[in-house]
Amino acid sequence: MQGWAEHMQNAVQYIESHLTEELEMEDIAAKVYVSSFHFQRIFSALCGFTVGEYIRMRRLTLAGEELTHSDARVIDIAMKYGYDSQDSFSRAFTRFHGISPKAAKELGAGLKAFAPLRIKLTLEGGMMMEYKIVEKAAFTVMGVGRKFNADTSYQEIPKFWDEHYQSGGGEKIMGMFGVCMDGDGKQFEYLIADNYCPCLDVPEGCVTRTFPAGTWAVFPCRGALPDSLQKVNTMIWTEWLPNCREYQLAGNYNIEAYLKGGDRPEDFYGEIWVPVERV
Repeated sequence: MQGWAEHMQNAVQYIESHLTEELEMEDIAAKVYVSSFHFQRIFSALCGFTVGEYIRMRRLTLAGEELTHSDARVIDIAMKYGYDSQDSFSRAFTRFHGISPKAAKELGAGLKAFAPLRIKLTLEGGMMMEYKIVEKAAFTVMGVGRKFNADTSYQEIPKFWDEHYQSGGGEKIMGMFGVCMDGDGKQFEYLIADNYCPCLDVPEGCVTRTFPAGTWAVFPCRGALPDSLQKVNTMIWTEWLPNCREYQLAGNYNIEAYLKGGDRPEDFYGEIWVPVERV
């Protein structure tokens, strides 16, 4: 656990050292020795906000400090902290601080501050987590996909599911799986998918994705959605993974399997599948 906390803190320190430069998610994730795909999920689960949100809040904090303690122009501060125009900077600054950059220069202006993170993992009592390690043959899914930004995915993916069913998409893709796959480090692909049957044509607008044979950690989820899935997902990254000594993350994808519904929300049973390999 101690090593895991140190790696996460190294990632935070790297961010802090490069706040006035262009930050690449791959470079940050390299400090934790995981892919950018997995790092963003781990960071969000541990901290309660995304990597992008943390970077924005820290930059706006430092920008506020500079505006109140220097004669620098607003446009120069905006460019220094990664904004391409004074207008976009002013909007973000006002949302965060509650006052405009111009007002921040006035004597006695009240600003908000978001302090640098200090990652510390502690044991607060035993927690039982059910899981199993299974070997799966290669398999293919078929579904409809969309690209999502990690910063907004928790809000946007449920809308994607609603749109899918409201548009009648459930007639061709029932939604047995929710599949997350790495994109370019900034966006990832999400599929509403079913098992693919090679004997059938792929419907218009659908794609197939194949996953290689390998080892998966399977975590049961019981109870009403989305709470049951979100609770288990958080526990995977904050409890199971930091304490796991035999396995490490493998492929840049994970799968939500929706296996059993029912008349009552509490009857739901699903699983989260995470690809792993022996250390």
